[in-house]
Amino acid sequence: MIDKRIETISDTAGYSDNDELKEECGVFGIYNNDDLDSGRVVYYGLFSLQHRGQESCGIAVTDDTVVKQYKDMGLVPDVFNSDILDNLTGKIAVGHVRYSTAGGSIRQNSQPLVSRYLKGALTISHNGNLVNALQLREKFENEGFIFQTTIDTEVIAYVIARERVKNPSIEEAISRMMDIVEGSYALLVMSPKKLIGCRDPRGIRPLVIGKRGNSYILSSESCALDSVGAEFVRDVEPGEIVVIDETGLHSIKTHCGKKKTALCIFELIYFARPDSYIEGISVYESRKEAGRQLALEHPVDADLVIGVPDSGIDAAIGYSEQSGIPYGKGLVKNRYIGRTFISPTQSAREDGVKIKLNALRSAVEGKRIIMVDDSIVRGTTVARLVKILRNAGAKEVHMRVSSPPFMWPCYYGTDVPTRDKLIACRYSLDEIADVAGVDSLGYLGIDKLESLKLGADFGHCDACFTGNYPTELPPVHEEEEKDNEIEIRKPPKFTIL
Repeated sequence: MIDKRIETISDTAGYSDNDELKEECGVFGIYNNDDLDSGRVVYYGLFSLQHRGQESCGIAVTDDTVVKQYKDMGLVPDVFNSDILDNLTGKIAVGHVRYSTAGGSIRQNSQPLVSRYLKGALTISHNGNLVNALQLREKFENEGFIFQTTIDTEVIAYVIARERVKNPSIEEAISRMMDIVEGSYALLVMSPKKLIGCRDPRGIRPLVIGKRGNSYILSSESCALDSVGAEFVRDVEPGEIVVIDETGLHSIKTHCGKKKTALCIFELIYFARPDSYIEGISVYESRKEAGRQLALEHPVDADLVIGVPDSGIDAAIGYSEQSGIPYGKGLVKNRYIGRTFISPTQSAREDGVKIKLNALRSAVEGKRIIMVDDSIVRGTTVARLVKILRNAGAKEVHMRVSSPPFMWPCYYGTDVPTRDKLIACRYSLDEIADVAGVDSLGYLGIDKLESLKLGADFGHCDACFTGNYPTELPPVHEEEEKDNEIEIRKPPKFTIL
């Protein structure tokens, strides 16, 4: 039986927790200089970031001497209630929402991760994935370190703790950590007296600063700032360390500008909420631009443009505006079913598709439909959706995808699997269209990804489409890619239930 008691970690009692490799998550934290309820502010912030992780969530708070934490499996409103939040009081608070892409989907793997070391309690919320975690872990283990988890977040915690013992401040320890770890991270670190945020030098994962009164907030996305009545201040710069304490906000930029920036382009295509701004870009307008580019690249005569809820809708609106073909609602979403793309197992994804979406017969019957979605990964979802639309009487179904084909796995925190599971690696464009049962298929061109930034000047990571990774991959990942070299072959006959 899961023990749901609030866990308390004092300066004389240690605690460790974990998360796991290859995940896309959301982080939110507050340094409370006003008479705010820190735990509830984080609760509402996490609620707004629920789209980034739907398996587990947690909140940790500190009042200088004690860290209190609560976390469990499930959605934010299901995990927390008023009694729990009443006990999560403190000056500083951090939270985390998570979904897994490898390993067990269990409570033990939820965050924030709280550890005790020589200098006291260290609390970490992490979004991203390290590419050298296994090498660092092996090095630590050879030095006698004992790991409680198999996750890279614990590796980060060990590096920070080790460097803190040798350096006069936690921020200097984090700066040293940034010289050692490699990969993607938007990180919140809560010490007894400070809230610290940092972003990897390439800025692969987003992190923003907000302010409410005299209190500072750090969040994965700006939409969460709106939900708690905070104003957007700015993005944390790639490589920047932001330190918030009783004297205010301070910035350390010794790692800024040392690496070419590489924001994950999939944040704009799929992950972020449309009302968020990332690097000054409206996610909503970016997705509409993707739809406009699709209409220019892949025009087709049709009667109605529909979007696959939710992340395909904005691109569908853009396609409609550019093409002049009316936009309408053709698929109805069950709002109580989470994202199938981020479900941890294939069987869960397939079961989710069956009950997640249904066709609006009165809108699609007898019509030529253009269905716009953000991506095709394994191919299961699109085939089922086409079957649903045809069963509802659609005369034609043309598929348009607001991203290029997935051709390579992601090592920076997005659930893009190995190449043998990517449908675009296994089959040609015509074969994918045949498998999906669509009358035509068109992807956004690689050369059109730049247009999604709407003129903003920063680099992006498109490795999942091009194989051009912004970091060197360690030998274990290089060997994985060698093992996953595959040839185009004839598609199997899928049975769509």
